[in-house]
Amino acid sequence: MVPGHVDVLIVGAGLSGIGAACQLRRRCPDKTFAVLEAREAIGGTWDLFRYPGLRSDSDMFTLGYSFAPWRAPKAIAAGSTILDYLRRVADEHDVTRHVRFRHRVVRAEWSSRQARWTVLVRRDDTAETVTLTCAFLYACTGYYRYDTGHTPRFTGQERFAGRIVHPQHWPADLDHAGRTVVVIGSGATAVTLVPALARRAARVTMLQRSPTYVLALPARDALADRLRRHLPAGWAYRLIRSKNVLLLTANYQLSRRAPGLVRRLLRRSVARRLPAGFDVDRHFAPRYDPWDQRLCVDPDGELFAALADGRAEVVTDTVDRFTADGIRLTSGAHLPADVVVTATGLELLALGGMTLRVDDVDVDLPRTVAYKGLMLSGVPNFAMTLGYTNASWTLKADLVAGYVCRLLRHLDRTGTRVVTPLAPTDGYRAPLIGLSSGYVRRGVAALPRQGRRAPWRLHQNYPLDLLRLRYGRLTDPGVRFSRADSAPRRSVDA
Repeated sequence: MVPGHVDVLIVGAGLSGIGAACQLRRRCPDKTFAVLEAREAIGGTWDLFRYPGLRSDSDMFTLGYSFAPWRAPKAIAAGSTILDYLRRVADEHDVTRHVRFRHRVVRAEWSSRQARWTVLVRRDDTAETVTLTCAFLYACTGYYRYDTGHTPRFTGQERFAGRIVHPQHWPADLDHAGRTVVVIGSGATAVTLVPALARRAARVTMLQRSPTYVLALPARDALADRLRRHLPAGWAYRLIRSKNVLLLTANYQLSRRAPGLVRRLLRRSVARRLPAGFDVDRHFAPRYDPWDQRLCVDPDGELFAALADGRAEVVTDTVDRFTADGIRLTSGAHLPADVVVTATGLELLALGGMTLRVDDVDVDLPRTVAYKGLMLSGVPNFAMTLGYTNASWTLKADLVAGYVCRLLRHLDRTGTRVVTPLAPTDGYRAPLIGLSSGYVRRGVAALPRQGRRAPWRLHQNYPLDLLRLRYGRLTDPGVRFSRADSAPRRSVDA
């Protein structure tokens, strides 16, 4: 049974939520907490997705937790290996027993008079509604919908005699062996799916409207292998993690400062892996600059190997309509298909769909401003995890969890009970996520905003965030600490 009141209530038992709970156990052992998970298992993304070839798109030395060394051989790891890692870490830190499954948070209401949250939870296993209270609410829900992916409606798809599937809900009974498969999309999921499907399918086509930058990297880190042979596990892990952070940061900064150079380097890398005469510019030279959208990682060049030996092909075109036996393209060409996979992206969803109220006033998320990328203006005792878009998600999640623990200790040390971020007064507001990816453009308007400068600016810079979140001051003009508000606030608008 979930206790009626806890000090910290964590929403979500994925990579962020398990990490947050572990950090609480380590740094604030006196705090009571519970983790609410809408699904029936921990793991989040790594338990939800079941499509062939599921793997990380970041190296596991940075996608893993700072306090739990990654021990598996491959740096770019299979989804099942990542899920095993999450379960092991949760068990080792005695977190699993604090997770309450099938508990979906519907609404959370803050009372300034009581200095606490009242959280309405729907239990999907019993259909009952329960109410919990907490002093601090911590949303680790990611930023996309779990119940559905983005699936455009294509003309004539009802005529298609084969199967149409979305990677987010891969059917267990789908056997693609010996079949002709078309994967619509060019992002990380498509880049993962195509070589995995090509191992057993008769033919796989990646149909993309426009190309994406794809970078082939070794699945194993040779330096990591050497360091782990000669150094204690903890030392080796910290060194490898630091090395990879520096490489990620350098890659991103060079891409922003010299995009033409990085574009040429990426093109050259692709061309070396494909046969002479392959139209690299048409299929792997995007119109946008590197890191305007995330780079896709191809471990051991598996995608390029499948293209080079003819097991797969890439077609850059658009769908005109579905036919009974395939897809008619705008160019007039026809792609035969037994199975069509719509790897067409995610649907953004802030805070897992829960709504917030502060003193009987609804919080309009797009009118709030993110403070340090983890709290919201006008919303007391609340934090959220939003990982990096240009590096491993967990690098930021680790920093956020550490910062929340610092905040909780500061409240105890100073005798205060409430921490409330304030909105910047200059009126400047910008989208919280700066990528130009389709899923971002479709949903970013529903997310909080960011300001022009710190502490309201989201920097996407791990070394800078490390200094500010782990070692920086907790008190600044952007936040107010108080023992408790004596009267309800009239508005939480930014």
